[in-house]
Amino acid sequence: MDIVAIPDLLISSTQISSIEKLVGNTPLFPLRKITARNYPHVKILAKAEWFNPGGSVKDRPALNIIQTAIHQSKLSKGKHILDSTSGNMGIAYTTLGISMGIPVTIVMPDNVSPERISILKALGADLIMTAASEGIDGAVRVAQELSEAYPEKYFYANQYDNPANWQAHFYTTGPEIFNQTSGEITHFVAGLGTSGTLTGTARYLRKIKPEVQIVAVQPDSAKHKVEGLKHMATAKVPAIYDSSVIDRTIEVSTQEAHQMVRRLAREEGLFVGVSSGAAAVASLKLADELESGMVVTVFPDAGYKYLSDQKLWMRD
Repeated sequence: MDIVAIPDLLISSTQISSIEKLVGNTPLFPLRKITARNYPHVKILAKAEWFNPGGSVKDRPALNIIQTAIHQSKLSKGKHILDSTSGNMGIAYTTLGISMGIPVTIVMPDNVSPERISILKALGADLIMTAASEGIDGAVRVAQELSEAYPEKYFYANQYDNPANWQAHFYTTGPEIFNQTSGEITHFVAGLGTSGTLTGTARYLRKIKPEVQIVAVQPDSAKHKVEGLKHMATAKVPAIYDSSVIDRTIEVSTQEAHQMVRRLAREEGLFVGVSSGAAAVASLKLADELESGMVVTVFPDAGYKYLSDQKLWMRD
């Protein structure tokens, strides 16, 4: 495992603006009402990543990818940041890139939520839409083709294979969680998308407290509708994915994730996205098996980007 020793880029740089300084140091919320009756001896805490300036956990890897590329002279003046995304990473690249004077080109499937498309257009990203039937893997192929055809125009950020993705979580998310829990964390639960959040955070926690159990969350089928997560058995596996840090994987259905999103909003006052719902479901399934412990999970974003999905918000 090679770790590029540049954590200073995450917190101090002559190019950092006020927006970049707001990335990270997000709050940790306890889930009280959902856990009160059935899990009196298990604490479940959620990292509220929508407090980042771009509104999601993706601000962390986006910032580190950009700053690492600048540091390594791969992202020179005039080049566009180019990457494929289902939405949040594109918003993160554009929020941070525009603030640093860097143009951004985003390739994404045309079935992503209209809110994400509107946000990206408002921020000024160049959008290239690909066929929904090809999913995110189709968008990845188009981004790769563009970067190969126009290397002088694009810096291909390649979030799925770029080690700066997971390193962002090794240097920020992991230490934050350990410090916020005073080292009492016993289990870490995170969804699998690029796998950067789980891989980087797990590697840090394993280094500082080896007995922490690492639990991955993924949809229970290839035809899921949990935006941001991958069903690893049927998807293209990211190069940064490290299965060796995972103790177990919990699968969650789309229906379970949707139901939990509504519960979190109406019982906890936490208005979150679908991948956050999946993380909460997995955390509760884990808590069912524990007599005691402190489970920490990550809520990647808020629910504002999913408002157009009326079925998601309908009462059961």
